[in-house]
Amino acid sequence: MKRILLLSLPVAMMVACSNPPNATKTDATPTDSTAAATAAAANIDATQLGANHWLLDNAVDASGKRIDGLFVRADKPVTLDFKDGRLSASNTCNHIGGGYTLEGDAFTVGNLASTQKACAEPGVMELDGLVSEHLQGKLTVRTLDASHLVLAAANGDVLTFRAEPTAETRYGGAGEQVFMEVDAQTKPCPHPLIKDATCLQVREVKYDDKGLEQGTRGAYENFYGNIEGYNHEPGVRNVLRLKRYQIKNPPADGASLAYVLDMVVASELVK
Repeated sequence: MKRILLLSLPVAMMVACSNPPNATKTDATPTDSTAAATAAAANIDATQLGANHWLLDNAVDASGKRIDGLFVRADKPVTLDFKDGRLSASNTCNHIGGGYTLEGDAFTVGNLASTQKACAEPGVMELDGLVSEHLQGKLTVRTLDASHLVLAAANGDVLTFRAEPTAETRYGGAGEQVFMEVDAQTKPCPHPLIKDATCLQVREVKYDDKGLEQGTRGAYENFYGNIEGYNHEPGVRNVLRLKRYQIKNPPADGASLAYVLDMVVASELVK
């Protein structure tokens, strides 16, 4: 059985703003954009950063030209996540990450590390270098609110991200970590609302705190729900690390639990 481990390494940054001294005794009145940028930067909140995934929406250089190399995956925008003093970038070829610190209105980004797999998709290998280049150094926070994060580099590049709430934000808690094996093929399953429904075949896998499997895996069962972030490929059996959340006040005919993919732990091609 061929097993492939996919590990995420979590990435980060720094911003600085300064106000020029008044040229006259009259109080200088900042422009609206300057005032907004200063207000946003002065209120950088790690909690707010961590409450969302930040999807790259736009990136332009100092002349206003779009940085096309950052958008080679149109359906999978480069995404930043902030957690426990770490920043990670995903939807690149490799997972990129490093530590960051917040100092008032600034991000300080440490050296970025990444996994070392190769990607055949055109432009994706080069994407890793571009993402690292644009995340390191000092970045000014022009906007940080519930929907957008706008970062400006010293060379004039501007990166705009849109917010997508994390599962923890949506479900109101950290969730429970569980492991589940998904069989290679789906099977027909009874469903009151869907004719000819098919279901994933799943069974729980248990590990101890050292990562050693415990007990014996049981029989596969129909899985009627949805695993957020997981796209099943027929013929491939996977072991998944999931976060399981309680759904508050679910509808009478709806699920009370939500499952979100955290990591594909192992994969096996089944002939």
